[in-house]
Amino acid sequence: MVFLDFSLAWWVYPLLFLCALFAGTMDTLAGGGGLITVPVLMSLGWTPQDALGTNKFQASFGSGSATLHFARAGAIAWRDVAWGIIFTAAGAALGAWAVGMLPVEFLKRLIPVLLIAMAVYFMVTPNLGLHEKAPRLNSFPFHLIFGLGIGFYDGFFGPGTGSFWTLCYVALLGLDLRRATVRTKVMNFVSNIVSLAVFLFIAHIHVIPGLVMAAGQFWGGRIGAKLVLHRGSRLIRPVFVSVALVIAVKLLYDAYIR
Repeated sequence: MVFLDFSLAWWVYPLLFLCALFAGTMDTLAGGGGLITVPVLMSLGWTPQDALGTNKFQASFGSGSATLHFARAGAIAWRDVAWGIIFTAAGAALGAWAVGMLPVEFLKRLIPVLLIAMAVYFMVTPNLGLHEKAPRLNSFPFHLIFGLGIGFYDGFFGPGTGSFWTLCYVALLGLDLRRATVRTKVMNFVSNIVSLAVFLFIAHIHVIPGLVMAAGQFWGGRIGAKLVLHRGSRLIRPVFVSVALVIAVKLLYDAYIR
């Protein structure tokens, strides 16, 4: 449901734009944009469903902008991601539909542990993602398992989705970090759009704040995509590890301390 909200103070909108600009850039590089934007939207006093729905609205512009930039640069092999798009869309729809119906406490406690494990895995394997390797899974079973699983997670909860996709593409399909990041952003865009469609029926989408953040996300996505294409794996790697650890610490705090 679309909600035209003009109740925020004028100075909030520039802050929302800057927040989304930074989140869109970081999300394209390593994931974790939702770690920035969701708490900001929650601080506005909205319900969790409204905050998540508006977050999907604005995040769709960031992932869409990055995907468009990658496509124009010829970096996306659409045949290679077709099954991923289909299964991710299905998983995201189920995840978004489940919001408010299932407890999130288990995920809140499990996800930070997985993120820390991912960061440690990258740190102890210094060449991981710098060069392509032979895949451990074929494309169809890979996208069936992780498209449904990560798509569901993104629709239902979200933080760390991009990091999970990137690690899976590197570790199981043997991609380098540059190609893995490109494919990750396609999957992020699919899950964002599908989740948004579901949220339109179960929550309010605050359009005015969402559009302000969408502008920031759009330019952040472009900046991040250019950095990925021009700087490649050696830039993505340290950013990926840092973002994964920051997300993990934040989620551990939320799950066990606050």
